[in-house]
Amino acid sequence: MMKNLFLSLLLVSVLFMNSFLEVQGGKWKGEGTTQNLESIVIGRCYDYIRIVNPAVGEKNCSEIWEAFKNAFINKDPCSILPKDYELFINLSLHTIPPNKSLFWENNHLLVNSFADRGRRYMSLADTLFGFFGDFLNWCGQANSIELDYESCPTTEECENNAVESFWRMASITYAQHSSGVIHVLLNGSAVGGAYPEPGFFADYEIPNLQKDKISQIAIWVVDDVEGPDIDSCGTHTVEKLENRLKTLGYDVTCTDNYKSVMLLLCVDYPDDSKCTLSSSLLFRTGSVLPAAYHILPGISDMKDSLCHQPCFGCQNHLQLPELPAEPAVENAEGTEAVS
Repeated sequence: MMKNLFLSLLLVSVLFMNSFLEVQGGKWKGEGTTQNLESIVIGRCYDYIRIVNPAVGEKNCSEIWEAFKNAFINKDPCSILPKDYELFINLSLHTIPPNKSLFWENNHLLVNSFADRGRRYMSLADTLFGFFGDFLNWCGQANSIELDYESCPTTEECENNAVESFWRMASITYAQHSSGVIHVLLNGSAVGGAYPEPGFFADYEIPNLQKDKISQIAIWVVDDVEGPDIDSCGTHTVEKLENRLKTLGYDVTCTDNYKSVMLLLCVDYPDDSKCTLSSSLLFRTGSVLPAAYHILPGISDMKDSLCHQPCFGCQNHLQLPELPAEPAVENAEGTEAVS
């Protein structure tokens, strides 16, 4: 009798603790809402419209925050749909310049660096609506107006969570408003292939491209400097992507290890065999870019993208067919010696 009573009390205690943990937000496997979320995103909004891209014009950042928050607050965190962010998107939407769109898979940080906050290209994270949520996490709680700072559901736990649905809606919008030459940067060293299916590009961006506004799709497959060459143009998943886009009627080009991107990658790996530059050229010019111009054929194509700040003088270097010869130096006997 006492044993049964003890087991009953134990079961009630376990159920109570589980319910308590769920109420406290401890039931999910993902990270909780980023601390100070409201201050961060409103600050990002003002940073964007004042500094990053003032061409978008005036935006009501407080109103955009409210629309963003109301998409998921006081709702089951596993029942948030992309359409719940429609008002937020409408309030933050702006023009994406033609020929500037940069889609990607498996190389988030590289794309952010290469796009250069919209100066070189405008990736999704370089739009106002993408800039708003980049690298942040958030979710609400059912029957509560509070954010959940303890934990949020992962996509594995439930597909219709606040962050996943946000990026789906943002990806759809980004694709719909892209035009001209479309650029796609893929990671040739990614496990499973450069073009994942399912994936945001495959499932939400390609289906929403507006064919009548697009002149060409340029694919760049770039390997990690210290990574394997798993996928390339015309092979494996990249070939599948190329065939899909061509079947849809797009003019498609594909380039392996696009030199502009490789040079940027080599900044972090200066001693790798793929990145080593001639020390004599560096000493002669005092600049990596002129040296790279000699070592990497075709690097002059970068003059418009990497040299967006002509005050550094790199455009002049890149336009030179060759570097000037080293000056002759007289030795102690008065004859010329080449250094």
